[in-house]
Amino acid sequence: MKKYFLAAIILITAVDALNAQKIYQQIRERAGALAPQLTEWRRYLHEHPELSNREVKTAAYVEAHLRKLGMEVSANIAKTGVVGILRGGKPGPVIALRADMDALPVKERVNVPFASKAEAEYLGQTVPVMHACGHDTHMAILMGTASVLSAMKKEVPGTVKFIFQPAEEGPPGDEEGGAPLMIKEGVMDNPKVEAIFGLHINAQTPVGEIKYKPGAEMAASDWFTIKVRGKQSHGSQPWSGVDPVVIAAQIIQGLQTIVSRQQDLTKAPVVITVGKIHAGVRSNIIPEELVMEGTIRTLNSDMHKDVHERIKKTASHIAEAGGATAEVSIDTKTEVTYNDPALVKKMLPSLEMAVGKDKVYETEWTTGAEDFSFFGKKAPAFFFFLGGMPAGQDPKKAAPHHTPDFFIDDSMLDTGVRAFCNIVFDYAKP
Repeated sequence: MKKYFLAAIILITAVDALNAQKIYQQIRERAGALAPQLTEWRRYLHEHPELSNREVKTAAYVEAHLRKLGMEVSANIAKTGVVGILRGGKPGPVIALRADMDALPVKERVNVPFASKAEAEYLGQTVPVMHACGHDTHMAILMGTASVLSAMKKEVPGTVKFIFQPAEEGPPGDEEGGAPLMIKEGVMDNPKVEAIFGLHINAQTPVGEIKYKPGAEMAASDWFTIKVRGKQSHGSQPWSGVDPVVIAAQIIQGLQTIVSRQQDLTKAPVVITVGKIHAGVRSNIIPEELVMEGTIRTLNSDMHKDVHERIKKTASHIAEAGGATAEVSIDTKTEVTYNDPALVKKMLPSLEMAVGKDKVYETEWTTGAEDFSFFGKKAPAFFFFLGGMPAGQDPKKAAPHHTPDFFIDDSMLDTGVRAFCNIVFDYAKP
């Protein structure tokens, strides 16, 4: 009897493996056939970028595609977000796949036929707009995933939510937006999401490769503002006033010692960057006030709290020593992007099946940030990086994200589609 039982188990296992290989092959063929369309979608979206919370035409483009596939579609979520629901033909879990939609106030310098010439209003100024972080590729990949899975609907286990999220880069001014607002409006419920997955194209990773990290992967991001108030004076008589510009320079230097001398960087990296300073109206007037803005990146919760306190103390004490005052405000924009280790272990074969085991590798954490992190607070999450750097290019010479020269090779976006589709089928396996 034991022999017959063992033989039955072996037979069932063999049949399951054969069926899985057929599914993988079908995904590969459908995604490959879709490659030209993926490039077309991506280039259209690249040429027509929109800023955070203003992705109106982008959302309409995505919504029309999902409706054409016959999905249940909800629009105007978190202002401009779009969600499509595909109910598969087989029983299974509810999982979500996410892509972000917004572009950045950056002027493109890349010489391609589909380069952005768009402009928009941002905080009262007219600015150039560019997909300088690859969100156009994310949308194209998720649109392609929706196409492939819709065509395989009878075989799809469970339910898939396709989340197209606005304002990942941060909503303008005091507006709400991004992942927190989508969650607030119920995107992870009805039906309740059991696990969520996302990807990010990477300009320094060779095209067709995938990298990942279990646990803490991307940093928490805080934005800070420091207002230094001194005493206005003629530029020729600095002793008659209190110069907030000089004091601000000392504060900036002081902030760097928080990183280099006050944090144990063997535990986790810390970054404090001042990215914006405004003061004065004329070169011969010492202004009364200066405002600086910047970002903080941390990957450890204890260090996160400690850095906040040290920034406040450093700014206020340096200002006081110079006869000025400093007001510090800190706004948390994202949490640490955390990949559930058990989920990563389970889904790693799906990524290896998509691009080859030799092209999937574990990497170090990064001080970049993602508001995908908020979804990970609601369900186990896995966020990975897909290579977009042209083959043979030196990663050190590839233009970074958020820069005018940012460039992505879009010839292999189907690898992202394969990865997402494999995840959908493999997550349902016991």
